[in-house]
Amino acid sequence: METISWHEFEKVELRVGTILEATDFPRARKPAYKIKVDFGPYGIKWSSAQITKHYTKEQLVGRQIVGVINFPKKQIATFMSEFLVTGFADANGDIVLTSIEQKVPDGSKLI
Repeated sequence: METISWHEFEKVELRVGTILEATDFPRARKPAYKIKVDFGPYGIKWSSAQITKHYTKEQLVGRQIVGVINFPKKQIATFMSEFLVTGFADANGDIVLTSIEQKVPDGSKLI
């Protein structure tokens, strides 16, 4: 594992946002949803998330998640993903979202 400096870590914009909408993404290679997230002062952004094993679309709406909002946009099929959804792989390799224990303001930075 490579060590990074605190200054390097501070460059990563890990921000909290609330999921406003989740839709199917049939053009993705692996099962995924398109999610629309409100990052408060950083705006509303879309991403693709391979989280269909543990979450239904209905369970996602209103949930707060952590995303990296300062990566470049990434094209996934015909869709432009504007941020990276964070999570951890379970024992089967399926993604479990990084969770927020208590509600915090959208746009809050992980510190």
